[in-house]
Amino acid sequence: MMEAISNAVKNNPFSSPFHQAKCEGFKVNETRTIAAASAKEETSCEFGSNKYYALCGFGGLLSCGITHTAVVPLDLVKCRIQVQPEKYGGIIKGFKVSIKEGGALELTKGWAPTLIGYSMQGICKFGFYEVFKIFYGNLLGEENCFLWRTSLYLISSASAEFFADIALCPMEACKVRIQTQAGWSTTLREGFPRILKEEGVNGFYKGLVPLWCRQIPYTMMKFACFERTVEALYKYVVPKPRVECNKAEQLAVTFTAGYIAGVFCAIVSHPADTIVSKLNQAKGSNFMDIAKDLGFMGMWKGLFPRIIMIGTLTALQWFIYDSVKVYFRLPRPPPPEMPESLKRKMGV
Repeated sequence: MMEAISNAVKNNPFSSPFHQAKCEGFKVNETRTIAAASAKEETSCEFGSNKYYALCGFGGLLSCGITHTAVVPLDLVKCRIQVQPEKYGGIIKGFKVSIKEGGALELTKGWAPTLIGYSMQGICKFGFYEVFKIFYGNLLGEENCFLWRTSLYLISSASAEFFADIALCPMEACKVRIQTQAGWSTTLREGFPRILKEEGVNGFYKGLVPLWCRQIPYTMMKFACFERTVEALYKYVVPKPRVECNKAEQLAVTFTAGYIAGVFCAIVSHPADTIVSKLNQAKGSNFMDIAKDLGFMGMWKGLFPRIIMIGTLTALQWFIYDSVKVYFRLPRPPPPEMPESLKRKMGV
């Protein structure tokens, strides 16, 4: 498997950030050529190498673990609105009721499973995304990679999230119960063995299918929307090519594109998120039962705080992830451009 991926890396059109400079008859302007060569020399590892994947996974660990833990109070209120809307109402009332019942520390419930679970998810989400994008890119070939790049982003992110959710699910089950079930265990140290004793291993994974339904569309939107938004910003908004932007300007584009992607992510994945919250609260329930009980409108409870949370989360995650790439001097390919061979075919 690793040998196949290694060969894919060497031969696929993403194997070098400056692949297009090698195309027959292709000539970039002198300024862009010098900047590209300089950027390539400064990288700390080869694009698609094991070190590259490992550091991308580390970037995912930091981006997801830190950001999700930072918004635990908002996540707690959002979950409580989803499972008991009549009690917690909107976001402001939800904060007031939660603090009144348990003090300010009440808002930190579930921080440990959040930190551990989403750190593991981040490793798989970002690390495997890079792996699958290169692997599928080799299967498509250079021209199809450009023509079908949105599909490439979608299938690569979906494949990565499939495995990421398997890593996340046990901690997500603990987190939701700690946050929404009054009188249940209040710490991961108590809650994890309790689920294992009362429900067995299946207790950790009964929410896996709805978690896939929530996270896979979310991640597909997160990566595809981000990649295409970055491409559009550099093409229509930023007044100069990315290679001529300094690191601060590039990270500003990353943050902006991340927030735009986050808003769409929240909307696409919210109904499944509500079902996951209810499913982990109600013993013996299943996905379809919860969906019927909630009804269409009930699935959209808590959408506003989730848009705020996910928009901010997604922007910060991309910002941290890109910052890790900058810090470790990882290869960062520029937005895709049409290959010269395709330009000739299309008469462009």
